[in-house]
Amino acid sequence: MTIPTRMTAAEAARLPFAPGRISGLAFETADIEVRHYAPKGTDPQTPHDRDELYFVISGTGIFERGDEKVPFGPGDVLFAAAGDQHRFSAFSEGFATWVLFYGAKKK
Repeated sequence: MTIPTRMTAAEAARLPFAPGRISGLAFETADIEVRHYAPKGTDPQTPHDRDELYFVISGTGIFERGDEKVPFGPGDVLFAAAGDQHRFSAFSEGFATWVLFYGAKKK
């Protein structure tokens, strides 16, 4: 994959999904992966094998991580450690976020 110098959220929203994925791949190196994620209706996520940072682009809602439930909005940064149960709920139409996966994959 050629890594672009810049990508807008609008460009990222048009990225195709690889089979079995629910987000578009924007950037990837050996150490990090950046995706655009914009679920519709419900968030079907399951725990991931790497730590994650979410950078909210648009929309509002609730981020659930374990027993925590925190409101979020544009400009917020949210964290989920590898293996954490997490998901977005009660999110508004037009919700979108950048997802940065980093660190060693946990087994």
